[in-house]
Order: sequence, then structure tokens, then C-alpha cells
Amino acid sequence: MKRIFLFLATNIAVIAVMTIVLSLLGVDRFLTGTGLNLPMLMVFSLVVGFTGSIFSLLISKPMAKWSTGAHVIEAPSNSTELWLVDTVRKLADRAGIAMPEVAVYEGEPNAFATGAFKNSALVAVSTGLLESMSKDEVEAVLGHEIAHVGNGDMVTMMLIQGVVNTFVVFLSRVVGYAVDRALSRGEGGGPGIGYMVTVFVCQIVFGIAASMIVAWFSRHREFRADAGSARLLGSPQPMIKALGRLGGVEPSSLPNSIATLGINDKPGWLDFFSTHPPIEKRIAALRGVQ
Repeated sequence: MKRIFLFLATNIAVIAVMTIVLSLLGVDRFLTGTGLNLPMLMVFSLVVGFTGSIFSLLISKPMAKWSTGAHVIEAPSNSTELWLVDTVRKLADRAGIAMPEVAVYEGEPNAFATGAFKNSALVAVSTGLLESMSKDEVEAVLGHEIAHVGNGDMVTMMLIQGVVNTFVVFLSRVVGYAVDRALSRGEGGGPGIGYMVTVFVCQIVFGIAASMIVAWFSRHREFRADAGSARLLGSPQPMIKALGRLGGVEPSSLPNSIATLGINDKPGWLDFFSTHPPIEKRIAALRGVQ
């Protein structure tokens, strides 16, 4: 429940901050003062909707390193790090992408990939994952993360988030303007209290609906990344074993900013807010590709 609240609050906060800034510049008043200017409203909505998403994507690598304390392997210091770097390089070559940065961080079993561009990504695994899994299983997890990078999932998630944010901003103001006109009975003047309250409420309601859409896409991309791992390794069995191992441990909590990037996550309060499908469904999907 806390994770869902933070997920929703983060998205609503980004929209709210951009809205406040542009409102202070008089944009909202300009849009509604003499009638709703729909073309300008769409431009306004695109700016608000995409600015936060693009910024988050651009800083995703340094934020992930900072928030997890991940140590990037510049020069392998032991056999495990050497094997890890060599395995990532092999999988990246198979996927047709440039060699990502490879990092290790302290924590329970988990892994993630991030980065604004597929040819300058970061793949990180936890010490718990390295200690609890066989090399075949770790390789499958790495294949899953490389598949995310090869599929361009980070950019796609940014686009999806930007689009839904744009519609949240746009529709909230259309509804707010309609309510304000009804309350003022068509009288002229700038936006009133009805407009401001309606926009605020609609952004929360539409923001929740938008988060459900983003979560649905996140679950879908996990299935694709699982299948991608199977293709890179030539068999779904290692990924099935890795998922089975993950299903037997309590999912570790990644920082909220990168929670959707992990190989696994704690289930949501409601299924349609979960960013990852249940382990058993992922295993069943992989068995279907054999």
C-alpha cells in the first residue's frame, strides 16, 4: 500500500509542480480567460506531461547508482566480477547493443537495468542475488535485464508516462473549465475557484487511472523481457529456474524511483497497480514458449 501511494504521489507531484510553475507564469489564466484555447492547452499539457518523464529518464543512471549505493565494476577485482562482466558482454553482443556498465550493490536478491539510451545503459545485480543463485540462474536474470535494454523499455516507459500525464493535464483542465463555466453561468472573467478545485480533484482521479495504465504496460514488458532472456540463452529453462528461486524469497525493496526496473517487486495492494506480474504467471508464460 505504501509503495502504491508513493508511486501515485510521485507522478501527481511532478504534474503539480509543473502546473504551479506555469500557472505562476500566467499560462492557465491565459488559456481560460477568454475561452479555452484547446491547441494551446495541448501544448501546455505536452510540456507538463513530458518534462518530468524526460528529466527522470536522463538522470536515471546516476539516481540508480546513488539510491542503491551500486559499485560500478571498472576493473574486475575477483573471479565473480570477471564472470559477471564477461557474461554481460556476451549477452549484450547477442542482443546487438553496446556493452552496458555493470554494477553490484548490497541487498536482497534483485537486479535492474536503466539508462536513457540502449547503448549507454547500466545493469546492476545485488549481492543477495549472486549469493543465492547458480551461475545459470544469474545469467538468465542478466539476460532478462539485457532484454529490457535491447527492447528500449526505459524509453518506452518514459513515452507511456509522458502520454498519460499529458492526457491527465489536458482532460483535467477541460473538465475544470466546463465546471467553472457552469458555476459562473457563462459569465466572463478568468478561472474561478470551481476551475481550480475541479482541476485539482481531476488530476488525482485521472492520475490514479493513468498509473494503472503505466503499471499494466510495466507488467507486459516483464513478460517480454523473460521471453527475451530465453531467446538470448537459447532455452527458457534457466529463466524458469531463476524465477522459481525468486518466488521462494521475499522480494527485496528497491528505492521507489527504480522499483519498476527490478527483476521482481513486492505485489501491489491491488493487481492492477502491480508493476510486475505474479511469478507463477511469468513461469507459465515461459513454459508456453518451449
